[in-house]
Amino acid sequence: MTHHHVDPATITPEMAVQIRTWRVEEDFSWRAVAQAATDLWGSEFGSNQLFGEDLCVAAAQVLGENPRKEPWM
Repeated sequence: MTHHHVDPATITPEMAVQIRTWRVEEDFSWRAVAQAATDLWGSEFGSNQLFGEDLCVAAAQVLGENPRKEPWM
């Protein structure tokens, strides 16, 4: 399911690594990922869960990983 809040082309490799760290290593929820990204980079979406999911999908794509498989899920 794609919500189109995030264009993967706008996610740098460094951002993708940070998003992956939050989601995979620090076990952030999608809502927490969205809030952390908003706090760090700014966004109009705040802690919107769908935005967080889209960030994770885009980051996984940038890193060449499948966002619907481990370690993302």
